[in-house]
Order: sequence, then structure tokens, then C-alpha cells
Amino acid sequence: DCPGKEGTGGRKRNLTLLRNKLYMGQRRRTEPVVESTTTAGDHGNLRRSQSDRTEYSQKLQEKMTPQVVSSTPATPPQEDEEEVSRRMMARRVKIIAELMQTEKDYISDLDLCIKEVIQPLRNKQIARFDVDGLFSNIELVHQLSAKLLSLLEEATTDVEPPMQIIGEVFLQIKGPLEDTYKIYCYHHDDAHTMLEYYEKDEELKQHLRDCVQSLK
Repeated sequence: DCPGKEGTGGRKRNLTLLRNKLYMGQRRRTEPVVESTTTAGDHGNLRRSQSDRTEYSQKLQEKMTPQVVSSTPATPPQEDEEEVSRRMMARRVKIIAELMQTEKDYISDLDLCIKEVIQPLRNKQIARFDVDGLFSNIELVHQLSAKLLSLLEEATTDVEPPMQIIGEVFLQIKGPLEDTYKIYCYHHDDAHTMLEYYEKDEELKQHLRDCVQSLK
């Protein structure tokens, strides 16, 4: 503590150094430190400066910003509805056509069965062969199927697809369908048992073979 200019200058230098140390220490304390404590193999503590945080904030903001929508105008909802309606109508037309073709094929099979199996067996008048018991009311089934096909053709011929009312056809024939197939299904198990019995009799079995051969 010697008086004089040299002592005064030394104190000033010491105060300047002290202020610089305090400033640097305060700056280090205000810098954020992010510690990585996830798993072994991490690179230890990561120190991010203020500029790093600013860059991270900018990138995060870019990700959160909605992307620019294409300038191409979207398809109006009305056009979408029209396209859906058009596809549904085309599908409906296809289903109706398939329904009618299936009914035609079914009637064709029934025709063959009646003409090539039932009628020949009846004509032979075999005492031990119950033709009606074996085939139940299959001829009535044939007549009803023909009626159904006729109604379907009437509902679709020369009628625009949107105006083809198919549900009404089935509602109209609902009662006869139930009555006819109740009888057929009721006798189905008995007919199956009867057929197994006939196949054990060689003479009766031969008659059935003749009918099958005629079908082929």
C-alpha cells in the first residue's frame, strides 16, 4: 500500500482484471448447458450456445408452418358425388344381370332334370321306385323359377337402370317362394335317405345310371 502514482495505477489494473473475471464468470453461468443422460455410449454433456438455440427454434418453426397448398383446384364435391353415383349404378346393373343369368342357368338345369330323369322314370312305372317322393315338388319349383325370371325380365327390359325396381319383384313373389321351398326343404332329408336306399339296389341303381348317361 505504498502511496504514489505507481500504487494508484496498480490498483486500477487490479480492478480492471477483477471486473473482467466477474464478467466472464457471469457469462459462463448464463450460457445454457444441456446434459445428455440417456444411455451409455452418449458423448457426454452437450453445451449449446445462444446461436444454436436460435437455429433450433427457426427449424422447429419451419416444421410447424403449414405447407403451401398446390394451386391446382380441387375437384368439386358435386363431381365426386356424381362419380360415386355412376359407379354404384354400374355395379347395380352388373348384379342384376348376374342375378338373371343365374336364374336362367337354374331353370335350364331343372328342365334337364325333369325331361331326362323324372319323366323317363315315371314312364317306366317301376313299382319299387317312388319318383314323386324322390324329387318332391321340383316341378313346382321349376314353374316358380320361370315366373320369377319373367318378372325380372319385365322389370328390366326397355327400362333405364335408375328406374329398374327389382325389390318389388321379390316382394311380389315372396309368398309363393316361401310356400314352395318349405315343401321342397321339408322332404329333402327323406329324399336323400331314399336315394341312398335305391343305390343299394342294383336294378334301381341301373335306372338311375341310364338317366345320368342321358344327361351327359
